[in-house]
Amino acid sequence: MRQTITLGALLLPALLVMGFVAVLPLLAVFNYSFHDIFSLDQAYWIGLEWYEEIVTSDRFLSSLARSLLFSGVILSIQIPLGIALALVLVRLHPVLRVLGLMLVALPLVVPWNMIPMIWLALVNPDTGLAGRAMAGMGWAFDYKFTALHTWALIVVMDTWHWIGLVVILACASLSAIPAPLYRAAAIDGASRLAVFRHIELPRLAGGLAIVLLLRFVDSFMIYTEAFAINAGGPNAATTFLSLDLGEDIKAYSYGSAAARAMLSFLVVVTVVWAFVKITTRGREA
Repeated sequence: MRQTITLGALLLPALLVMGFVAVLPLLAVFNYSFHDIFSLDQAYWIGLEWYEEIVTSDRFLSSLARSLLFSGVILSIQIPLGIALALVLVRLHPVLRVLGLMLVALPLVVPWNMIPMIWLALVNPDTGLAGRAMAGMGWAFDYKFTALHTWALIVVMDTWHWIGLVVILACASLSAIPAPLYRAAAIDGASRLAVFRHIELPRLAGGLAIVLLLRFVDSFMIYTEAFAINAGGPNAATTFLSLDLGEDIKAYSYGSAAARAMLSFLVVVTVVWAFVKITTRGREA
């Protein structure tokens, strides 16, 4: 009983902070989503009209599909690539391993608003190294008016920015594997694939679950990078849910923006809940 009280007392400050920075703003946004707001003192109750208008619009459904597709592409690239890089790094000399981790982690400390500026400068055909190289090879890279090129630029940029997170967590999990397990596998003549399947992958599962959730939430709500690259273009090809939300805020349509924010929040919560249920069921089985 005393331990329970002590644990509750330790958690209380964190719960108060979470309530202040997360729960109260969420409740305020939820309340705004049922109003047509002209100013802080002119808010008129309209019920579910914003939600009905949004969920039945082609704009919302298209943006939702793009956001889910982008998250799927990001996860399918960054998770396998991060694991592959981690498998290489853990076999290097400790000094080289540290240098490699520092190198892949460096983009993580770059401010988000600087990321698109760096990559736009890099692909500039007049001054950028990548732009000049592609121009020299005869590749016409036109991210402004070609949707595929815009998507490729955003995906590569996001991978460069966040691959370090996957590598660091994967390296931490791999480094904790006891050496006798590898020696036993070598004695049994296990193949490299078998070692990865039965020894390394189970140890990676916990860290990968965290990475999957973090990367899904972050990629699903991408805004700064996508907006700076092409503002959702060309022809709305990179207009994600977060960019639609930003447009409503810029138009001072706060009621609609609040409803869009709540719908995005609902999608994220649903995906996280489904992921937790699936992983929990897998462990129980």
